[in-house]
Amino acid sequence: MDNLALYHELERLLRMDSRWCTEDGVLMRNAVVEAALAVDPDLVGRLMGHDGLRRNFFTEAGGVMVFDKVRFQRFVMSKSFLPDSYTSYKNKIGLVADDGSFIADSREVVLAWPHKDCVLEGGQTREDARRQETFWNELLAPDDIDRLTEPKALTGWQRYDSSGAHAVDAVAPTDNLIIKGNNLLVLHSLKRLYGGRVKLIYIDPPFNTGNDSFGYNDSFRHSTWLTFMKNRLEVAWQLLKQEGSVICVQCDDNECARLKVLMDEIFGMENHVTTVVVKSSTPSGLKTAHRDKTLIKTKDYIHIYKRGQIRVSPQYIPRAEWDSHYSNYLDRDNLKVYSLVDVLISNGILPAGSKLKDISMTNTKFRQFYKSHKNEIFRYQPIMPEVHKQESLKHPGEVYCYGVDGEYNYAMNGRRFSFISESINVLENGDEELGLLLCDLWTDIDFQNTQNEGGIDFPSGKKPERLLLRLMKLFTDEGDIVMDYHLGSGTTAAVAHKMKRQYIGVEQMDYIESLAVKRLQNVIKGEQSGISKITGWQGGGSFVYCELALLNQRFADEIIAAGDHDRLRDIWERMQQTGFLSWSVKPKDVDVNAKDFRELSLDDAKRLLIECLDKNMLYVPLSEMDNDEYGMSDSDKRLNKQFYSNRR
Repeated sequence: MDNLALYHELERLLRMDSRWCTEDGVLMRNAVVEAALAVDPDLVGRLMGHDGLRRNFFTEAGGVMVFDKVRFQRFVMSKSFLPDSYTSYKNKIGLVADDGSFIADSREVVLAWPHKDCVLEGGQTREDARRQETFWNELLAPDDIDRLTEPKALTGWQRYDSSGAHAVDAVAPTDNLIIKGNNLLVLHSLKRLYGGRVKLIYIDPPFNTGNDSFGYNDSFRHSTWLTFMKNRLEVAWQLLKQEGSVICVQCDDNECARLKVLMDEIFGMENHVTTVVVKSSTPSGLKTAHRDKTLIKTKDYIHIYKRGQIRVSPQYIPRAEWDSHYSNYLDRDNLKVYSLVDVLISNGILPAGSKLKDISMTNTKFRQFYKSHKNEIFRYQPIMPEVHKQESLKHPGEVYCYGVDGEYNYAMNGRRFSFISESINVLENGDEELGLLLCDLWTDIDFQNTQNEGGIDFPSGKKPERLLLRLMKLFTDEGDIVMDYHLGSGTTAAVAHKMKRQYIGVEQMDYIESLAVKRLQNVIKGEQSGISKITGWQGGGSFVYCELALLNQRFADEIIAAGDHDRLRDIWERMQQTGFLSWSVKPKDVDVNAKDFRELSLDDAKRLLIECLDKNMLYVPLSEMDNDEYGMSDSDKRLNKQFYSNRR
């Protein structure tokens, strides 16, 4: 029995059981596969009772029939089983392999992670097209790739400084860069120039929630999302300095666990520094959530991995509550010890009858008091040199003064005075406060009021400048290179600019100019939002903007924007003239005027034409930019040659 007959027989058999069909009579592949993997007795019995199906999915071993559930799963998931009109059309023009699966899906894959060895370019062009462009996220098998990751030519060069935008005469190795284009291809293009030079990579990629505020395709299946991330993280690792660099990837519960395992595999478990938990939202609608048997999400995660040995600059956050151990006050003039509460009452800071628990860090007068009396407020510390401890014990109830390393120290009853000045730290904002060493739970950064940071309006999804300030203070110094290849609204670049770090930002969405570029122009002009006051930012500096030079990507953009089949017909005619079609396509069989093509839905017709494009030629290869057919200007050619020869 051939495969086609088997498909029909299996469909007939499955329709005999309502468990495998919806109320509308549609067979549910996933339900059938789950039953097969669980070796469902009823399903196995039905298959065994059919001669053709038994011969194909069972093997005799020692007198026992063994069910080959893996083969059955592949058979059921084949695109030739229950084909739709789109699949039938692909069969006709050669985009389906001999075994009935799509060419891009025909390689052996790990069941836990399909297409792990493939490449997902992750195309996207417009913010409002997130749900309509899922087909543009095409997986390319390794044997379909030849020139995909070669360096690409850049165009649209502009330098922005305090006097506006200018033509670029030359690009220096120390220039800040903002690049528009597919981030996977940009990363590969930058390998030769920036490999082993980047100190910090921070990315805030699509969270795979189906509701991301950016225009990315943010509703991938888990395996597809992991492929998307893996392709980019592998090349990002090559850009990091071999000693003392880190990569920080922000995510939420949707992919946190899977992403951690993926990063362990790419970077090595031994290089995991920590996973920071960040409070990213304030709970609301608690009653509704609990009624619906859910818990409010208020946190994100940042997985941090190092390359080589890193140096972490200690950072401090203010205490939320007063440390009750600091309950004493030393009158240095008279060497007398008093209760801190009594001193605060006598100074009118606390009302009469107050207790130690009534001291509040939010009391402005108290904050001023403890800062100005940081060498009088103390707690007892039992650790002190033994000789001085014994001497102090000889004078019970008296303040004992002794010198160590040229400084005066105080003790009473064998216990040293530890003044609050020893715990005063310089915080991120430059204030001196009674601080706590920063740990891996960050609840003090405001994610709710960032809408207008940088002078741009992006109401949700924008990360606070304080978050990037903290990461850069922890892991970088002035002059280090910082990269963000999911630049979004431009927070990473804006913070790096204000902190005098060199930066590279990559974004493929069209809003790069209205968000990131505009924001950086505001930074250069001295805008005062975000961390400007903390860093003393007054403006200045510059950055260079450029774009990947489009080739087949132009056709992809036109296809996505097409409003009807007639427009697609015109695009197809021009596509054939370039010669940059997929090797697997039979152009003569793609008749855009034929009834079966025009009966395809508009999305399926778009999908078909996009798959006909050679994905290796979406952008102009650097090695071929001198070809006249690509239309690169002499200025672009000169700047590309100069840029790619830079190496500091």
